[in-house]
Amino acid sequence: MLDILTDPVSASAWCHNHRNLKHSIGYVPTMGALHAGHLSLIERAIDENDVSCVSIFVNPLQFNDPKDYLSYPRDLKFDLKILREFGCDMVFTGDNREMFPEASSIEEVKILDPGIFAQGLEGEFRPGHLEGVCTVVDRLFRFVGPCRAYFGLKDFQQLLVIQNLADRFGYPEVIPCPTIRDKLGLALSSRNQLIKPADLIIATQIYRALLSAKKCWQTGNQNCDSLRAAMYRVLSSSTLKVEYADVRDPMNWQGESPMGEIPRAVALIAARINNVRLIDNLRLDQSECLTEPSAIVN
Repeated sequence: MLDILTDPVSASAWCHNHRNLKHSIGYVPTMGALHAGHLSLIERAIDENDVSCVSIFVNPLQFNDPKDYLSYPRDLKFDLKILREFGCDMVFTGDNREMFPEASSIEEVKILDPGIFAQGLEGEFRPGHLEGVCTVVDRLFRFVGPCRAYFGLKDFQQLLVIQNLADRFGYPEVIPCPTIRDKLGLALSSRNQLIKPADLIIATQIYRALLSAKKCWQTGNQNCDSLRAAMYRVLSSSTLKVEYADVRDPMNWQGESPMGEIPRAVALIAARINNVRLIDNLRLDQSECLTEPSAIVN
């Protein structure tokens, strides 16, 4: 049975009661509009813990564009139906005042420093976004308390910021989970609902570009400029508006050797198709199950 709580204080009490019963808690923070990617996180939270909980809160602090915030897909009735069917134990929501009771308006909320991993990429193209993510996740962690928290690797830079937050403040264990893709390779995202059907094939060029960088790496070429060029060759043939296509060492975010080579690499892309902004990434130095490129033609 799904417990539906409408404020974070009640959720905090629910979690506290279960910890008193020596129950481990698996937690998945979301902004709703649940899809298979979210459900893969929730499945792990259910499987690996005694009880599971999910939060649904569209956080205004992480939207640098007010139009983006207003257009973000919302369907709480559908989300609750999915969580109930999936076997989640508790879900909680809340408004801005309940999430940030110390502030009379959202503009008065004290913003946290997101740390070193917020530099560049999303930090550059979405000013204030990672600060807003860090601030709300800090607050959500405080409400839920000790737990295992599950995050998808699709938002790679965001995940690094959250892991750093947990390291700095001694928060719950942060567990990274693989990116879930559709049959064409497109990383699942709530924003995909906003993509016009005719634009879906164009959006898959992001994944093709990541695969191009992966192939370059697999040939032994670890030069950052070569890896970036491989991605841009694919992206330049599409109508996507590319914000960045970059390569970073996840263990040394700003580091690059004098020869332009790195020992570990993740390729990251952000691009817009019409008014929909998409991000994706792929580790180049690790083996993983990839969607076959042949599934993306046509």
